[in-house]
Amino acid sequence: MSVLNLDLTREIQRLKKENNAIILAHNYQISQVQDVADFVGDSLKLSRMAGETDASYIIFCGVHFMAETASIISPDKKVLIPDLEAGCSLASSINSNELLKWKNENPDAVVVSYVNTSAEIKALSDYCCTSSNAVKVVQSIPKDTTVLFLPDMFLGAYVAEVTKRKNIKIWPGECHVHAGITDKDINLMLNKYRNAEFMVHPECSCTSSTLYHVSKGDINKESKILSTEGMMNEARVSKNNQFLIATEVGILSRMRQENPSKEFIPIKDDAICKYMKKITIEKVYNSLVNNVYEVKVPENIARKAIVPIERMLAIS
Repeated sequence: MSVLNLDLTREIQRLKKENNAIILAHNYQISQVQDVADFVGDSLKLSRMAGETDASYIIFCGVHFMAETASIISPDKKVLIPDLEAGCSLASSINSNELLKWKNENPDAVVVSYVNTSAEIKALSDYCCTSSNAVKVVQSIPKDTTVLFLPDMFLGAYVAEVTKRKNIKIWPGECHVHAGITDKDINLMLNKYRNAEFMVHPECSCTSSTLYHVSKGDINKESKILSTEGMMNEARVSKNNQFLIATEVGILSRMRQENPSKEFIPIKDDAICKYMKKITIEKVYNSLVNNVYEVKVPENIARKAIVPIERMLAIS
């Protein structure tokens, strides 16, 4: 670690105590940001953990919709994101006008939204879901009810395949990172590393294209589909020493740090979310010093958006 980063790290620790702030870092953040965080994990878990603390400020090192979710769950706390340009290609694939039009075209349908969506989209939804509980959420809806599933077309296709549901309509959205990970990429690496354990992380940012290929049998090896903590736990307890990871490469930092004797290999070295990587340790410091940039969901939207989140949690 450079002298500059060491000094910033010390200052960040001082400012956190001074401001009664906590730092949340998504698994896809750069390692220096993860190192100064109080909690590292997936977005929904981080928001829930933040709500359980007595912190006055939450510095959310992730993308914008994650900070919105923290604001919805913790309306009494000030939520800051170090870079306003930290967006999400998947969340941006649908807006409220498009969803309203889709709902008007299907007035009797139930809307199920992946958590990787804006607060406005959540406020117009009936249920939220994660990749790991999407099937369970859809199965909770009466079979004769049409489901509008958004925004990830791969996750929607996976849910339709598993549930055998014919009345599920799917929005054509995708994540720019995971859309680039194909079954051919995966099989190529599986053939190269024949003894490696293959893990897919379902909760963070649309690894759903991989889930779809698994369900269709396009991937020729048994896969372990695990949440963030499930993936970390599996890495710790598994007797294997080599792992192939199909997700954004940021999670490898934490895996290697916690398991120094084991080898973690990305399916694609360039599976990098440019939005996640916008946040740097310098921007975290700036956020604490200048109280920027606040993410506050308007009360009328937050009040509606919390409903599908609570419905999802009740099912899970």
